[in-house]
Amino acid sequence: MRLLVTGGLGFIGSNFILHTLNTYEDLSIVNLDLITYAGNFENLKEAEAFGSRYKFIRGDIADRKLVSEIVSTIPDAVVNFAAESHVDRSILDASAFLKTNIIGTQVLMDCCRDRKISRFVQISTDEVYGSLGPSDPPFTEANDLKPNSPYSASKASADLLARAYFKTFGMDVVITRCSNNYGPLQFPEKLIPLMITNAIQDKELPLYGDGMNVRDWIHVLDHCRAIDMVLRKGKSGEIYNIGGSCEYPNIDIVRLILSKLQKPFSLINYVQDRPGHDRRYAINANKLTDELGWTPSINFEDGIDQTIKWYIENEPWWRRIKTGEYLTYYEKWYGGLRT
Repeated sequence: MRLLVTGGLGFIGSNFILHTLNTYEDLSIVNLDLITYAGNFENLKEAEAFGSRYKFIRGDIADRKLVSEIVSTIPDAVVNFAAESHVDRSILDASAFLKTNIIGTQVLMDCCRDRKISRFVQISTDEVYGSLGPSDPPFTEANDLKPNSPYSASKASADLLARAYFKTFGMDVVITRCSNNYGPLQFPEKLIPLMITNAIQDKELPLYGDGMNVRDWIHVLDHCRAIDMVLRKGKSGEIYNIGGSCEYPNIDIVRLILSKLQKPFSLINYVQDRPGHDRRYAINANKLTDELGWTPSINFEDGIDQTIKWYIENEPWWRRIKTGEYLTYYEKWYGGLRT
């Protein structure tokens, strides 16, 4: 199989690339990434060992000419991770989210449809469903879309486009919606890596509101296994929820990290809540389990221990991000970031 993976320098995309290259000897990947602040070449240093089976191309999924050229010669299938994904940044300025997450997805699907690419996997998020109450059942694929942030609204829009391309053009599209990921290579503005790295540095741990926002956590490698299964076995036109059935309030996650690092709870700093902050997410992944046989394999207790250990052992990686040093690579070879 020849795959085009978009947004492969990011957290989930880079883990997916490494997972699939290590799992299948007959698979090759082209990684198309714009190189924004959240992309990191160090995430895929291991991929260089796979030689001609891995290739990187810098580019924008909204660049129709470039995307058309790539899909005309390369892939049997496309997995679209490319997205602006940080909610706080979308609140400050939503324009990049609309361009990449909506227009970019549309351009990518247009080119894939024109070239009759056999399968298109749209990577989405549970945030498109909105927020759950304390006693509400977890989201299923039948839930209405009720996004509450510019980020989640842009992802919901992309999902609706994907559905429309399946219905209107008969394009082979599948959509995955996953709960919160954690694990190695996650950019340290997200909750778990931010709390781990700040605690290691004895810095304050900023926690929104009362800390009682609940998230459903899944290890990134379990997510990658699920995407791979949907890519190969998922039914065209279907949506598959991916979740860990592992709900925790944010305050419990923060306290757990501090306890494991033997740091005082006094490092917790409650800060003003962000606008429209969803109170609770939870995913029902029964469809994926019943139809395709997927189940998560990494329990949270083991996964968080592994994740903390990874950040301790890879301190130079995240320190270069926090200081901005990692950006000098892009400046040297590519003339800086693209926006």
